[in-house]
Amino acid sequence: MSKRLIIAIDGPAGSGKSTSAKLVAQKLDYLYIDTGAMYRAITFLAIKQNVLNNPDAVINLAENTDIRLSFVDGTTEVYAANMNITEEIRSKEVNANVSDVSKIEGVRTALVRKQRQMGLKSGGVVMEGRDIGTVVFPEADVKIFLTANINERAVRRAKEFKDKGVQVTTEEIKKTLELRDKIDSSREISPLIKAPDAVTVDTSKVTIEEQVDIILDRIKETAVRKNIVVNI
Repeated sequence: MSKRLIIAIDGPAGSGKSTSAKLVAQKLDYLYIDTGAMYRAITFLAIKQNVLNNPDAVINLAENTDIRLSFVDGTTEVYAANMNITEEIRSKEVNANVSDVSKIEGVRTALVRKQRQMGLKSGGVVMEGRDIGTVVFPEADVKIFLTANINERAVRRAKEFKDKGVQVTTEEIKKTLELRDKIDSSREISPLIKAPDAVTVDTSKVTIEEQVDIILDRIKETAVRKNIVVNI
């Protein structure tokens, strides 16, 4: 297999990470990995097993749960403990607790190990999350940090819930996002920060197509510099 790129896309919730990363992976024919879905899976299982307040039990789930991500027709199917939990991990209850689960050191250690294994096995990967360019793959060939203003991010999330038939106000979502941002950026273990060599893309006023093009331009530049063939 010819050499392929490792592409890291980081940023806060609602910045467009998942949509952009999926489209970039599809255009490159690379593996797409949504690391946030893995933390959501562990959070869902911790809620289901009523162990959210037991860090050791949550760590045990992260270490021993077989998590499988399957990207088919633009959708990431999430399997954990032999269950398809794709819809369940997007619930309001998971949203409210995933940041607290994500800041548990043992959970991050276990899932980062799984993420690195997935990425290295694939040969070419687009991986998105909050610490990909700083912790999971600090040696990534391309690092992108997406951002957007809080109001725009809240509107996007509200639309996602509405599309699923879930009624929640934009203001409620905004408060949840602000709390998640605070927890994610201030935690001691793998905080949400921009890698020094990452390219920042503000998605507040650009379309998905435009931000994908910006990312692809960066990938093309890197591929030429490293003499790696990419088919876009």
